Amino acid sequence: MTPQLSIKFLQVQETSKSTGSTPSYRLDSYIAQQTPDLSRSRIQKLIEQGNVQVNDHVCISKKAKVQLGDRISLTIPDPKPLELQPEVIPLDILYEDEVLIIINKPAGLVVHPAPGHESGTLVNALLAHCPKLTGIGGVQRPGIVHRLDKDTTGAIAIAKTDQAHGHLQAQLQAKTAQRQYLGVVYGAPSAESGTINQPIGRHPVDRKKMAVVPVEKGGRPAITHWQVRERLGNYTLMHFQLETGRTHQIRVHSSYIGHPIVGDTVYSSARSVGVNLPGQALHAWRLQLQHPVSGEWIEFVAPPPLALIKLLDVLRLRFS
Repeated sequence: MTPQLSIKFLQVQETSKSTGSTPSYRLDSYIAQQTPDLSRSRIQKLIEQGNVQVNDHVCISKKAKVQLGDRISLTIPDPKPLELQPEVIPLDILYEDEVLIIINKPAGLVVHPAPGHESGTLVNALLAHCPKLTGIGGVQRPGIVHRLDKDTTGAIAIAKTDQAHGHLQAQLQAKTAQRQYLGVVYGAPSAESGTINQPIGRHPVDRKKMAVVPVEKGGRPAITHWQVRERLGNYTLMHFQLETGRTHQIRVHSSYIGHPIVGDTVYSSARSVGVNLPGQALHAWRLQLQHPVSGEWIEFVAPPPLALIKLLDVLRLRFS
């Protein structure tokens, strides 16, 4: 099959970062600023592969300078389908029937293959467990309805048929399915509960991170409800409920309000808590959804991992 091509056209205009009478910009930096949906590394790879033209001439230097009025065209080919291989990896199955499977995901397990993680993922394990999963919901992420970060643990739903996949995705979009999390944060919130309603987008400088970004600059609406479950000195066990599902949403929002997730090496400082955590102390605890066939409302609770239980025990002893 011939790959589909997406072409973006840009005309260099003055930005807030411009200086001098005749501003110029590094090519990859300017494209990244104008296309927040693409990572900096992805843009650089497209430039190196000859997919960027400046004034109708191919440019393969990411450091090339562009000036006001220059025309940039960016050709984005569809990602090459990965050759997904089944792998026998143990799964902690909370529920399974002919159309649906709920997994309690451990820390360190990537949900689906991507550059840098072509194997050893939850999808590879699922293909060994459910051989008919291939193609459900797309070749890149078969069966995957929603994601959990690599080092976030807990309940994740996988569809085993196209009908179930569409039904579950519709529930998430309509906000009828509920995803509730437990997390330990630094600090002690002054209130007992609250809502964080701040848009999230790609970080303007570090393209591997997400951040609170205004909608007019590419951020997408994101809403997280939180409630204090237990106060543990200068730490707090929080209950989070997602109304939207942006990448790293709870982690970004928690950091934004000054209470980052313990053990999060991306969005918080590396403060030791005396417990060897395999990732951030964030667990997808409860998942409520409508069964895609019976229509019955069902609920799944994923037992917290031992590392989170140990962290809470240590904090309780320390601050009792």
